[in-house]
Amino acid sequence: MSNTELTVDVLVIGWGKAGKTIAGRLAAEGRKVALVERSAQMYGGTCINIACVPTKDLIDSASKRDGRDPVSYFTSAVADRDALIATLNHANHAMLEGKVLLLDGIASFTGPHTVKVAGGDDEIAVHAETIIVNTGSHPATLPIPGADGPRVHDSTTIQHVDPLPSRLVIVGGGFIGLEFAQMFARFGSQVILLEAGETFAPALDSDIATRVRGMLEGEGITVVTGAQVTSFDDAGDHVDIVTGDRTFAADAVLVPAGRRPATEDLNLAAAGVATDERGYIIVDDQLRTNVEGVYAVGDVNGGPQFTYVSLDDNRVLWDTLHDGPRRRDDRVGVPATTFLEPPLSQVGMTMRQARESGRSVLVATKDVAAIAAMPRPKIVGQTEGVIRVFVDADDHTILGATLWCIDSQELVNLVSLAMRLGARYETLRDGIWTHPSSTEAFNEVLAALEPLR
Repeated sequence: MSNTELTVDVLVIGWGKAGKTIAGRLAAEGRKVALVERSAQMYGGTCINIACVPTKDLIDSASKRDGRDPVSYFTSAVADRDALIATLNHANHAMLEGKVLLLDGIASFTGPHTVKVAGGDDEIAVHAETIIVNTGSHPATLPIPGADGPRVHDSTTIQHVDPLPSRLVIVGGGFIGLEFAQMFARFGSQVILLEAGETFAPALDSDIATRVRGMLEGEGITVVTGAQVTSFDDAGDHVDIVTGDRTFAADAVLVPAGRRPATEDLNLAAAGVATDERGYIIVDDQLRTNVEGVYAVGDVNGGPQFTYVSLDDNRVLWDTLHDGPRRRDDRVGVPATTFLEPPLSQVGMTMRQARESGRSVLVATKDVAAIAAMPRPKIVGQTEGVIRVFVDADDHTILGATLWCIDSQELVNLVSLAMRLGARYETLRDGIWTHPSSTEAFNEVLAALEPLR
């Protein structure tokens, strides 16, 4: 780039799942498309570079340590993680190279349809009638003294902590915190998990939360509830995490405090693009902002922060641009998985939501170890967990499920599909599944439905 102007049909800001996909599709139909990314380390987006893929790679490595020296093994695992991500990063760049005009730099609006892209000493003004914002989100920080200290990490920087912390404190018992707690414990760290509230994992049914906590504690993780952190005090060779009445010493702290929209450099006010009270770009169910021709996809629009939802935003936006029927409010049964071992997956209603729904509800709950029709967990020696499914008693459709078991990240997709299709639960109960497989659990679990009390 060098101080010039450019006009394209479509400008995409940010190389996330939705942005890169819609950019390639629009270019393939003959539109002139430019894609701006501020960091070469983020080609392909958050998922493949700093989130889903690298963390799951580290989780897998941690489960295979088998007593090897923790520090050297962790260093090797991080190197393997980096090699994988470099390959994916390069592959994503190659997917669009030569098809889409790729610009490296920081994008900021100067008007409703004009964006300045600055890279080093160079600057270019890009005009486009269609602008798609896909800048994603950043880890949020806590407004606590010492939160910017050198030993305090977010979910991105902790992946390159060096060396492996002998003592790790994780502030927050959300699902990201749970994944990292088990992962670092398996790498060899002494892990303490601090939860500000009195309830551990409140998003789970209480009985399942109790069992998950028991599993983590069985792996040596200390769980402390009612621990509101008031400061992080750096002590040179360690950091003290101060709560109301206790102090915990650690070599490193992880604060998985949620996410915030990556909009700080966009100068949205110059375009007149509206945001909500949290700073996320406001869109309608067709992903349109309040400015004609400007759209927002992925995490930056405040929807569920999953890469597969971002991919679905691409489908919605494609139909918006081509007068198709797809909308965000079409979504039913969006699943989620926390990659513990065994993985913990959820879709639809929990116990509390089922009770508050006003419906007549059937429920089936079975311990994985007791499901005779599901031999796979016994074969691989991973019988921890429980499967629970909620069903509408009147029309027999599935309302939700919690699946804490081996292969749940796959099983939950089948439940989600059944929910989207409005299928009766008998479709899963009477399905003909391969053997031995985890899917066979549905044959037995859904035969044990009873009224929710």
